[in-house]
Amino acid sequence: MIQRIITAVLALALFLPFVIWGGIPFSLAIYILSTISLYELLKMKKIRLVSIPGLISVLILWIFLIPSSHIIVLGHIDISKLEVALLGVLFFLTYTVITKNRFSFDDVGFSLLSVMYIGIGFYYFIEMRALGLEFIVFALLIIWATDSGAYFIGKAVGKHKLWPEISPNKTIEGFFGGIVCALAISILFEMFMPIVHSYLKITLITIFLSVFGQVGDLVESALKRHYHIKDSGKILPGHGGILDRFDSLLFVLPLLHFMLVLFYTAS
Repeated sequence: MIQRIITAVLALALFLPFVIWGGIPFSLAIYILSTISLYELLKMKKIRLVSIPGLISVLILWIFLIPSSHIIVLGHIDISKLEVALLGVLFFLTYTVITKNRFSFDDVGFSLLSVMYIGIGFYYFIEMRALGLEFIVFALLIIWATDSGAYFIGKAVGKHKLWPEISPNKTIEGFFGGIVCALAISILFEMFMPIVHSYLKITLITIFLSVFGQVGDLVESALKRHYHIKDSGKILPGHGGILDRFDSLLFVLPLLHFMLVLFYTAS
């Protein structure tokens, strides 16, 4: 536990200035974190990052992360990020032929889904920071409150397993305890730093994000169980890899963006 706390404090001290600073330094930090996360995920499938499919995956990921709807190539010709990324799909499929299926269609699917899983989540990290620091702080507080509430309430009164085949230590009581703690934090946050100016809306957003933050954690647990590994990496002593720490955020940030768009559009 002491090692986990020390690692968390040091990691926060290193990352927080980039979050506060925003702009290009923050985007570069996200590029680094997302690339490490992709490396950890591809490693589960025994796909090396320094390989042709690994480098294609990184290229598509970096395109996904560009914080604008278009990139400009060759003067006035506009090509969307999706169109450039689709070229990567063709390269992947060509590589299956070159390797005579040693890199198979299944490997292509895993690589592409890995890029989407990592890329979309971290892309909205950049987008939400551009929207305002308070939105990143809100998302982080919801995740930390949910995780802490689920852990301590689950330890104290948890009796019924939530999903033992995936994560044997999680309990139903902890699941709902995490939501309650997240609600308490979000109401306080809305009182002092309102982001939607409605307690009903912030309650709905919080419940939704708290539930799917825990789903994001379970998704990564399912991945690790399927590939028979304990942690996605070893870069954070006591915590595992980058993906182990950002699994909830990969779900929460895109969903927070969509919910804000929904509520602002409806109002």
